[in-house]
Order: sequence, then structure tokens, then C-alpha cells
Amino acid sequence: MDATDRKILNLLQENARTSLKDLAQQAFISAPTAATRLNHLEQTLLHGYQAQVDYKALGYVIKAYVSLDLSPTEKPEFYRFVAGTPNVLECDCITGQYSMIMKVIYRSTEELDDFINHLQQFGRTTTQIVFSNVVADRGMQIEDQEH
Repeated sequence: MDATDRKILNLLQENARTSLKDLAQQAFISAPTAATRLNHLEQTLLHGYQAQVDYKALGYVIKAYVSLDLSPTEKPEFYRFVAGTPNVLECDCITGQYSMIMKVIYRSTEELDDFINHLQQFGRTTTQIVFSNVVADRGMQIEDQEH
């Protein structure tokens, strides 16, 4: 990956709908070259494009992080449960006191409480409700790795 690829990746993280023409202009390359590079990046590094939805505008005003102490024997059933719960935006296996952490959104604390009650069949939980967002999901600026 060279500086041009990094520029394209950074531009796409700012706006995934940037046209090939604009990518080419901002990366100082031709449109066909931009298309070739973009295709290569899509084959190797990009895992798709996603719209950023304003969940609060849809009524999902409660965002929380829920940690779960999960027994390894419970993993298959838990994975099915969490995969079938659309309010779980992310679920990661982690180190430390808990083995899973989930980012969830709900319309009310009552709905969140209902989810946690179901989740506790798999193990001990702890929940942190988000008050405000200091840094939004912004991607990661791709820089030269020699720095």
C-alpha cells in the first residue's frame, strides 16, 4: 500500500459515496487508475460500505455497553442468541474480568433491562449506559507505517 492507496482509504472513510472522479482528483491520479486501485482495495482491505444511521432520530435513545462473563460451554448458544438480536450493534470477545462486550441500542431502559434479563441466562453481566458521545465512529486515518 502506498501513499495514493492511503489517500483513497482516508477519503472513503470520510465519505464512502465519493465518486471515482473526485477520488481521482483528490489523489492526483486518473479516473481509470482510481478505479483500478479502488477495485484492488475492495478485494484486499475494504469489507463493504455502510451508512451511518442516526439511531436517536429513530427513537433508539439508550446506547449501552454490556459486558458478559460467559462460560466457554455457553458460547454456541450465546452466539446464536446475540446474532438474532438486532439491537446488538457490536459484540467482541475480550480479555479481562468479562469475556464479551456488546454495544447495544434500545428505545428505553425497560427494553434494555429486558435484554439484560435474557442475557443473564449465559452469565454475570455489567452495564454502562452512555450519556454522551465525545468521539463518533470516525474510522482510522491510514498513515505511512514508517512513522
